[in-house]
Amino acid sequence: MITELGHFALLLAFVVAIVQTIVPLIGAHKRWASWMAVAEPAASAQFFLTAFSFAALTWAFVTSDFSLRLVVLNSHSAKPLLYKISGTWGNHEGSMLLWVLIVTLFGATAAWFGNNLPPTLRARVLAVQSAIAVAFFAFIIFTSNPFVRLGVPPFDGQDLNPLLQDPGLAFHPPFLYLGYVGLSMAFSFAVAALIEGRVDAAWGRWVRPWTLAAWVFLTIGIALGSWWAYYELGWGGFWFWDPVENASFMPWLLAAALLHSAIVVEKRESLKSWTILLAILAFGFSLIGTFIVRSGLLTSVHAFANDPERGVFILMILGFFMGGALLLFAFRASTMEAKGIFGVVSRESALVTNNVLLAVSCFVVFVGTMWPLVAEMFFDRKLSVGPPFFNMAFTPFMLVLGLVLPVGAMLPWKRGQLTRAMAPLKYAFLLAFAIGGLVWAMQTGRSLLGPIGVFLVAWLIMGSVVDLLSRTGRGGDRFGRLLRLPRADWGKTVAHSGLGITMMGVAGLTAWQQEDIRVAQIGEPFNVGAYTLTLNGVEEFEGPNYLSTMGLVTLAQNGREIAQLRPEKRIYPVAQMPTTEAAIDYDLARDVYVVIGDPQAAGGWAIRTYIKPLTNWIWIGCALMALGGLLSLSDRRFRVAAGARKAAKPQGVPAE
Repeated sequence: MITELGHFALLLAFVVAIVQTIVPLIGAHKRWASWMAVAEPAASAQFFLTAFSFAALTWAFVTSDFSLRLVVLNSHSAKPLLYKISGTWGNHEGSMLLWVLIVTLFGATAAWFGNNLPPTLRARVLAVQSAIAVAFFAFIIFTSNPFVRLGVPPFDGQDLNPLLQDPGLAFHPPFLYLGYVGLSMAFSFAVAALIEGRVDAAWGRWVRPWTLAAWVFLTIGIALGSWWAYYELGWGGFWFWDPVENASFMPWLLAAALLHSAIVVEKRESLKSWTILLAILAFGFSLIGTFIVRSGLLTSVHAFANDPERGVFILMILGFFMGGALLLFAFRASTMEAKGIFGVVSRESALVTNNVLLAVSCFVVFVGTMWPLVAEMFFDRKLSVGPPFFNMAFTPFMLVLGLVLPVGAMLPWKRGQLTRAMAPLKYAFLLAFAIGGLVWAMQTGRSLLGPIGVFLVAWLIMGSVVDLLSRTGRGGDRFGRLLRLPRADWGKTVAHSGLGITMMGVAGLTAWQQEDIRVAQIGEPFNVGAYTLTLNGVEEFEGPNYLSTMGLVTLAQNGREIAQLRPEKRIYPVAQMPTTEAAIDYDLARDVYVVIGDPQAAGGWAIRTYIKPLTNWIWIGCALMALGGLLSLSDRRFRVAAGARKAAKPQGVPAE
């Protein structure tokens, strides 16, 4: 009964979304307050109906209701409860229902907390957001219905993909979708502003919190996915430049550019056209990611579906929203004349440089991701674009970005002098350069990447600290003024420092990693770098829904035992699929990463061992970037509300 009600709620939410798309738009055009007022209750109703539908599907997974085809294909009665719940979105149909739930959540949030927006803008934003929901409701109902029943339910299910039965993958998709879909709000604000023909400083204040929230969620989601790939897949890497990894990374880059561009709109009313374009493209790349994952167009271990018909439907959604928004952008270009004028050396120019580097980086990733498909379709050639291309083409832009960030933060608005901006930073630069040089001298004969990474992290952190201290003035109670600085200033410092720490982690891991592959005999120690490992034995045991072969490995250094490691190979009998569970001794300076392979005919077991310096810095840096975003977001809420109240008065349209 609950599943039938969930299906009915989904259909009813679709109808409400259609009403919310049409009525407020007409009301905003005609200045009919009563029609515009429909948007708020409709947004709430749409969210609650979709939430009930999603809860009904989750209940079916939790209770192992095998009368639902989706539960049969993606669950099993012996599966732990956490993975029964995560199984709800660990498949194509359920993940799309989660997607549209988040679309409606953002729309409802804009309705609940958008009272200070001008009535016409609010109505149009909610209508555009609802139009996105309409498209995906239609996609779910007509091509991907999660509530399909089976006439004769089986006794048990076929289990969830074993690779997804992991805590990291349980939480990774919701955060990633919150980021993907969160960018739809920036898109809705952009399209609503184009319809109104008005982009000003108030618009920049309104759009920034939504973009910042989406960027924070994307950061967390990407970090969780990277961490999962590192410890679960057994290959020892954190990023493979897989098409689906790239599909989440491209919107992240554009969202970062949009955040910095919106600052210029808010402070100086410049870069209006560019900021609107970024808002359109950021969500457009989220849709491209959805298309890549679900069309079967590109092969990936992360792909949800390989159905070309579904891919065509998503392509139509992409074409409608991107094509329509860009067409509207072309028609309204004349209304977005910039007011602020700035010099070549100014904070505006630094933010433009930031935007160019991020946008070009995104374009490089896009070309590398899509080029194999283009080559096959138009040149009948099968090509593979892998990590070497991306590392060579993408890394220089990030290095330049790391160099210019501290300088740009110190430049004044409108016009400035580079020498004056650099003066407070000279000691930070010299110290960072000295630290990098020291590391280079200590690791003679190795890659330059490590010393460059050390230099960049020192430069970014110290530059961010100098920028923060420069805001406290001179003399007096500087420490007190430091504590009273706006949270946005602290957020910027923390986020930029996090970027530097992540860069250091990537550079250190790439430059200094050690790898050892051998056949290890039981009881015979072997050395890898500064460590001694001993395979003491191999045990077999049965888990909740899998069979495990576990190695017992002692890790020692200088004759002292450090840890007992237990790498595993698992077999999931229902899915008939093996997985590798690496054993990792975590440390801030390095990880020791051990993977057990197959038994060898001549005796012994295949063992892979990695010494991975600074790996955890990658995720610590990501956590700091997300924390910086949250700090800025907590400050930005108050400032947005204040700006919105001032901007709402001259509209001349009665409030609902």
